[in-house]
Amino acid sequence: MHAQTGSTIGVTGQTAINIDVSQKLSDALPTYLLVIVGLSLILLAIVFRSILVPLKATAGFLLTVAASIGAVVMVFQWNWFGLLSHGAPIISFLPILMTGILFGLAMDYEVFLVSGMRESFVHGDEPREAVVDGFGHSARVVTAAALIMTAVFFGFMFSPDTVIKSMGFALAFGVLVDAFVIRMTLVPALMTLFGRAAWWFPRVLDRITPNVDVEGETLAQHIAQTEQPERVPSRV
Repeated sequence: MHAQTGSTIGVTGQTAINIDVSQKLSDALPTYLLVIVGLSLILLAIVFRSILVPLKATAGFLLTVAASIGAVVMVFQWNWFGLLSHGAPIISFLPILMTGILFGLAMDYEVFLVSGMRESFVHGDEPREAVVDGFGHSARVVTAAALIMTAVFFGFMFSPDTVIKSMGFALAFGVLVDAFVIRMTLVPALMTLFGRAAWWFPRVLDRITPNVDVEGETLAQHIAQTEQPERVPSRV
């Protein structure tokens, strides 16, 4: 259907609306990713007082998103493994939806794992020992949380609607990759390789950024400084 106003001709209808929405979402995706990446870098740098930790966490998140999008294209658009009777196009808002949800889960798993490592390190453990200790305390929580979310998203795949099915597959695959490949495998390996460099933070940034102190390092130092040794009464 064509609508003419003066010398301007516009195309209306559901197809034209879908094309416009898809184009708007595609144009917004780079800005959306930039905001997500920027926020993750800033917030993780403030929390962990580190440069390498937020860079590693953000790079892992981007790898998760890329792997999820690639898996969805292979399974649903190229119809690998024959899950569909025929190939289906990917809905335009899936990348934005998937990026937002996976970002929240990925940063949640990252904070669970690395906060335990940071806590052990600031309380005197060597970097390698801190990684082992922090991973040992947090791995079970991350595993349980990832399995629960994977089961929830996998349930969407039983829907007859291809859109809902592709959303469930993308999110379930993304959670599995992020939790067990990125966070549970690459994170402890890289933290061990980084050693003390993982916790390096420039003094300039240390002065201008707020100290969240989620590990209680400042409180422990304050207690150690104010604690007075008991006086033993002298015997006459």
